Amino acid sequence: MHASETLLNTLRRPGVLPGSEGGVELIETHISWVLLAGEHAWKLKKPLDLGFLDFSTPARRREACEAELRLNRRTVPEIYEAVVAVRGSPEAPRLDGGGEPFDWLLRMRRFDQAGLFSRLLDEGRLAPALFDRLARHVAAFHAAAAVALPGGAFGDAAAVHAPVRQNFAQMRERLDPGVHADLLAMLARVEAWAEAQYAALAPVFAVRLAEGRVRECHGDLHLGNLVVLDGEPRLFDAIEFSAELRWTDVVADVAFLVMDLQARGRPELGWRFLNAWLERCGDYAGLRVLPYYLSYRAMVRAKIAAIRASQLDGAARSESVDECRRYLALAEAQRAPGAPALLVACGVAGAGKTSQSQALVEAGGVIRVRADVERKRLAGLAAEATSGSGLGGGLYTPEATARTYARLAVLARVVLEAGRPVLVDATFLKRAQRAAFAGLAQELGVPFAILAFDAPEDVLRARVRARLAAGGDASEADEAVLEAQLRSREGFAAEELARVLPIDTRSVPDWRSLLPALSRLWPGAPRMDSRPSTH
Repeated sequence: MHASETLLNTLRRPGVLPGSEGGVELIETHISWVLLAGEHAWKLKKPLDLGFLDFSTPARRREACEAELRLNRRTVPEIYEAVVAVRGSPEAPRLDGGGEPFDWLLRMRRFDQAGLFSRLLDEGRLAPALFDRLARHVAAFHAAAAVALPGGAFGDAAAVHAPVRQNFAQMRERLDPGVHADLLAMLARVEAWAEAQYAALAPVFAVRLAEGRVRECHGDLHLGNLVVLDGEPRLFDAIEFSAELRWTDVVADVAFLVMDLQARGRPELGWRFLNAWLERCGDYAGLRVLPYYLSYRAMVRAKIAAIRASQLDGAARSESVDECRRYLALAEAQRAPGAPALLVACGVAGAGKTSQSQALVEAGGVIRVRADVERKRLAGLAAEATSGSGLGGGLYTPEATARTYARLAVLARVVLEAGRPVLVDATFLKRAQRAAFAGLAQELGVPFAILAFDAPEDVLRARVRARLAAGGDASEADEAVLEAQLRSREGFAAEELARVLPIDTRSVPDWRSLLPALSRLWPGAPRMDSRPSTH
């Protein structure tokens, strides 16, 4: 028996670990043992060398524990407390006193497993609005993360594609041509597409590295590594054992969660998270590499399932093969071209352009860009910041408004050229503003539609008052602004009417009933669910 296993067995005895008088619970992963005792969890690294990780010596285990502590204190310092030296012997370990350490433990504060996103989703208790707050948390985390420099070990095209190629090679080794012909055929199609994407995206990877989009990320951002603590979503269990997997494009980081939600049959939550993250960080250019990274993340899961299948027999083996097939299909689905369209959500303050388009954003994987957010981003302000600008002044001068619409046009082009539909959320009070975007759609050869949100004036006023009172919204419009908008808005010209979809928001729109009209304007429009996603 290895000394680490002897140590494990000793630590499992009640009274050895602090707070363990009531017993010790063991959770085992493929690379660690976690001992739950009282208020704490103690992680002991297994003495393994798997190539992609090396915990084979006490020194390497200490290094891994210290890396795990450092990395996770970025997001949950209240959980990750300390690296603890183990002295004495495996048969009689001590966590204090003198003597040379022979192993190392990571001490963590226990948290309620009921707060895991994976468990909340399985139990139907995962509120969609949590993903808005998660997006803010992840965007802030990425903004503070260390940045990779060009010419280093991370982020260039070769470094990006190396693990992608490795996945294909390792998976092919575990599939039997006589048994898994369908899986091998799927694998070949995904691999050919990935190689073509690599060739096409190499210059994009270089630009993203130069722009600082490659950072020391989380590396394992899926539902099982997200938890609600004190009502707020938090990241934990970042990858400590592989710098190559951790230092990555921020889009590769968020792609893991988007893929995980797709695999679990909840793609709308992934689109909600992605939109909120993009709104926060402004990295719309990252959409160009999103399908590549979504496919890569699905392939990682497919490979793991294939490895598991090669180690099992009978029904368990069949289940793992089926899981491999599902993830391969998800990886292959990223090859499908999108259905880009340019939609503008127009209407005065309080009309529901943002809140009532949420269902469309989620169901159709639509990327929404908001004038209220981009206007402030141009001024160097956060979305929720109050500018103090009065009507017609500050951020709301005609010149500032012109710059905002120009910025929206640039972002719309970026999203469309990435193959995704875009919803531009602005008042669009003037015909000239709408005409400029109609011209952009014509230039790019994509469908164009005007979603005209409106409600009775008393409803508009009540909403504007309520929004200002609540605070926290990017919009600063008050009743004076609303009155000015009502006076100055220009009706639709005759040539616009064929592209207009009126949406009455005095009650929640029934998007299923709007679908036939929307589909005439946008043939690629998604199937719609009439349920709002506002909680």
